[in-house]
Amino acid sequence: MDYETAVATFFAPPPPGTEPPPASLRASGARRLRDAIEPIATQGIWAREVNERCADLGLDFLGTYVWGRAASLGTPPPALVTATFGVFAPALVESVFAGAAATADRDAVLAAREAGAVASLRRVLGEPDGVAELTALLRRGLAGAHLVARPLYAALAALPVPADPWGALWRVCELLREHRGDAHLAVCLSAGLDPVRMNVLTELTCGMTLGSYTASRGWSPEEIGAAVATLTDDGLLADGALTEAGEELRAVLEDMTDDAEDAVVAGIGEDLEDVLARLADLSGDLIEAGAFPADPAKRAAG
Repeated sequence: MDYETAVATFFAPPPPGTEPPPASLRASGARRLRDAIEPIATQGIWAREVNERCADLGLDFLGTYVWGRAASLGTPPPALVTATFGVFAPALVESVFAGAAATADRDAVLAAREAGAVASLRRVLGEPDGVAELTALLRRGLAGAHLVARPLYAALAALPVPADPWGALWRVCELLREHRGDAHLAVCLSAGLDPVRMNVLTELTCGMTLGSYTASRGWSPEEIGAAVATLTDDGLLADGALTEAGEELRAVLEDMTDDAEDAVVAGIGEDLEDVLARLADLSGDLIEAGAFPADPAKRAAG
């Protein structure tokens, strides 16, 4: 998949009158922080400038995503990438990763992601006035965040912090995203969910069509069907929609994930509302400029 195909697939706005995804209506500080940083944190995935630089290295959109996100781990075996990404089909991740890692040098990919993310943020948002202060507040939140059982967060934290103010903000938002993402995987596993059922519950919680998000992660119709059948047998789905029990389970999973981010929220402290407002303004500008998908369901799902 090249970048233009990805834009056509993922950047279409939702139909008029679409209700906000239920996941985005949660009022916890941890969830609001997650949603506020998402467009900034994922400039290494969605930014045109990143994809153009990685295309020069021989990578398509999927190769840029998989190798770019995995590169913080070093040059890992493909199975480790699958394990850390969590919700993707092994056949997809391992094939894309093997091809991308054989095509582009790790250091070149890391450099392309950083330069492209900075270029995108500067193009859309202009000069980084006050950005260093915002980054410092977010880093204050991460000061109490531990590394245990958070492999993608730990690997990303070991990389040098970009010198550019926009790059530093992008990196701290990436760190916050991976910190929560690692925790969410652990929470879902503790509930006995496999990756396919995790995806199905997520897509329905975010207001997506059953199977659509899960299929984009490489799972086959047969695998999705089996997951839906299991969730239905467990009383979590009925007629392809979440039951009351399914909604309750997903709420518990979100609460537990939020709890895992308590130290981050506490670290930001009384500045949280100001931080959230400033992040919301920046993220809104990125969405308006087409540097991040406009569909709120995509933002809520990650």
